[in-house]
Amino acid sequence: MRFALIAVAVLAVSGCKGSCRRLAEKLCDCSLNSVDKDTCLRTASAAESSNPPQPADEMNCSALYDNCDCRLIDTPEGKVRCGLARPPLNGSPGDAGASDGGP
Repeated sequence: MRFALIAVAVLAVSGCKGSCRRLAEKLCDCSLNSVDKDTCLRTASAAESSNPPQPADEMNCSALYDNCDCRLIDTPEGKVRCGLARPPLNGSPGDAGASDGGP
């Protein structure tokens, strides 16, 4: 019994990564070099601890995870697929999430 409680406590402390943390780490993997990747991972960790994701956020991140692709991250479609931009309002793939700088 004591061993089971210790095992549960260790698992609870180590925990599994949530969908949003996994998505953030996947985005960090898109970094061009190891310094940027390490900085990205530290920022993601700090952001998660200061503003933990809600259940709805986790569901959203889970839906984005499989479609997020580093090869497309610099395209409007890739940004939408990774949750970095909103889909265009008119439904065309044109400038998803882009801003013309106007009000």
